[in-house]
Amino acid sequence: MSMATRATRALDAAGVAYRLHPYDYDAEASTAGGKGLQAAAAVGAPPQRVLKTLMAWVDARPVCVVIPSDRQLHPKALAAAAGGKGAKMMEVAEAERRTGYKVGGISPFGQQRPAPVWIERDAMAADSVFVNAGQRGLLLEISPADAMRVLKAQAVAISR
Repeated sequence: MSMATRATRALDAAGVAYRLHPYDYDAEASTAGGKGLQAAAAVGAPPQRVLKTLMAWVDARPVCVVIPSDRQLHPKALAAAAGGKGAKMMEVAEAERRTGYKVGGISPFGQQRPAPVWIERDAMAADSVFVNAGQRGLLLEISPADAMRVLKAQAVAISR
């Protein structure tokens, strides 16, 4: 497995410190948070510190959402935070096409067609969080403040 991805190259270019954590990716983990929970268990991190990256639509605008792996997105809260009327998940094929990553390996960093990013506010309390590094089976550990700065993200309550 290559440890260099578009995500790690973007962080390197920004001069941001991070640590890589490879793990055995389980393609059979359920999609309802299962992959994030499996990743948390594989790297020995609490699920609330392992963040999953979701691609969604707010009205007709693409957005990137980063929430703890043990939570579900609250679409109404996302729509309100983004100043829209409604939010829905992006179809897998569209998410892969927009980001340039495969589902299970989508990172908020280094996306081919970057979208505005919203991060769950509760995740900001940790000293570090784990985010997908741009390929299945590879997480990166980063300070939430650095992630926010590089992504120009907004911290809001968008999950439950």
